[in-house]
Amino acid sequence: MEGGVVKPDKTEFSECYKTIWRAPYIMRLAMSAGIGGLLFGYDTGVISGALLYIRDDFKQVQKHTWLQEMIVSMAVAGAIFGAAVGGWMNDKFGRKKSIMSADVLFWIGAIIMAFAPTPWVIIIGRLFVGLGVGMASMTAPLYISEASPARIRGALVSTNGLLITGGQFLSYLINLAFTRTRFTWRWMLGVAGIPPMIQFILMWSLPESPRWLYRQNKVDEARDILEKIYPADEVEKEMKALQQSVEEEKLAEESMEYGIFSKIKNAWGNKVVRRGLYAGITVQVAQQFVGINTVMYYSPTIVQLAGYASNKTALALSLITSGLNAAGTIISMLFVDRCGRRRFMIVSMFGIIICLVVLSFMFFQASTHAPPVSLLESNHFGANSTCAAFSSAPNPSSWNCMTCLKASSNCAFCAAGANKYNPGACLVLDDATRGSCRAEHRSWYTQGCPSKFGFFAVLLMALYIISYAPGMGTVPWIVNSEIYPLRYRGFGGGTAAVANWTSNLIVSQTFLTLTETLGTAGTFLLFAGFSVLGLIAIFILVPETKGLQFEEVEKMLEKGDRLKLYGNYKRDTT
Repeated sequence: MEGGVVKPDKTEFSECYKTIWRAPYIMRLAMSAGIGGLLFGYDTGVISGALLYIRDDFKQVQKHTWLQEMIVSMAVAGAIFGAAVGGWMNDKFGRKKSIMSADVLFWIGAIIMAFAPTPWVIIIGRLFVGLGVGMASMTAPLYISEASPARIRGALVSTNGLLITGGQFLSYLINLAFTRTRFTWRWMLGVAGIPPMIQFILMWSLPESPRWLYRQNKVDEARDILEKIYPADEVEKEMKALQQSVEEEKLAEESMEYGIFSKIKNAWGNKVVRRGLYAGITVQVAQQFVGINTVMYYSPTIVQLAGYASNKTALALSLITSGLNAAGTIISMLFVDRCGRRRFMIVSMFGIIICLVVLSFMFFQASTHAPPVSLLESNHFGANSTCAAFSSAPNPSSWNCMTCLKASSNCAFCAAGANKYNPGACLVLDDATRGSCRAEHRSWYTQGCPSKFGFFAVLLMALYIISYAPGMGTVPWIVNSEIYPLRYRGFGGGTAAVANWTSNLIVSQTFLTLTETLGTAGTFLLFAGFSVLGLIAIFILVPETKGLQFEEVEKMLEKGDRLKLYGNYKRDTT
């Protein structure tokens, strides 16, 4: 039953198929718990499309980027707290009740958002959803791991990761489907309440984790569950393995000082654990500071910054990034054990850096070659419709579309009718003026400008995802599952996960502000700089753990000189 997260290979997937064919109960268990991963992915993706229409409905959101960032990042803030509370609930009340509690929080959050009368109520709903996501993100893989046969555990746990990216892709499809409805973003966010209801009902009929039951001295109940999972001739062997593992864990807990601060002191005072934390935290922070969640949370907005004005077009093109992310996860599952973790991440980082630098160049060119603003075109809609900042500018003839959008949060650009690259109008940002612009079959821009470089920017975003998903997208979690000694694995993985969520919060909370301050080109160039630092840190601090037993990983970390010089460990075959 025990031994950490097992990475699947082709043989294991084949064995998984045979096992679940003989015992469908196992797949029912894994897929029911795996809905938590689907919720995690759906929430990540759905807000990117919903934000486009929330901006249209609430003008204060349109005018204040910090409010947009708050709507997006509040779920991340809730997830940090939810993950911390989830760890305590897992031990106190069990995995099953923790998952069901997460479902209730997620459902409440979805209902609050769907009926929100103001942006602040949406933010409260996002906080509830974040709490549920944080609890589910750490509990669902744990439940699947502890309630599935050891020989196929890696394959079943991997389905949780696949469901996360699948949930992201599903959210973009649903976003696109609701663009033609009356209450666009309300439906997008409200539909998220359906999966937690389904999971709650399914989990009601499923058992608790046998490991948790055994720790609560409910040995007979644990045996009953194992009899449903394993063949009759393997049950006794698994019971003995479970007993030995739980007893060793209890002894390790008794030997350590009590209290969270004592645990932190003991962990950082242990050379092996400390070096493991250096590696684990490095890869988790690097995963976020390459800017991935700016793409996942703000993908349609970035597409609009590239020059596509239509919300529907932005959502449709964003499907590409989400689909490629899901495909990259499958590639990682198939090849990471063959190619190695460290190599996968280093190659991934090189690809990410190249894409970010070229993407920055493309946005710079788009900004430089933005269509000019014409005084004649602006006056065509009436003096009251012309943006005040443009009217009072000392040299309005030097303005272009990007100057107009950056001049004030009350300015928008109305492109020329016949050719959107010709001089257009700088107008006041309100519903009446937008209606007048569109009535003449012109495009209305509030985020980016018409650009011949837009297609190349979207293409580079796709290449960025292809570079990210198989390497930095999945490997950091694998590294954290095997880099720590057994008794510190929960603490090490939890610490690295908090570092990941915190980095996610920083990036998602500052992205739009950075684009206003540095420009889109400058922001992506900044992420490229962070990626270079991350690559250097990975090269120095992160070892190769491919094919090593946990004991061998500990020996490698003990040899700090070998870790620093080579980032690899060669087995002693003497």
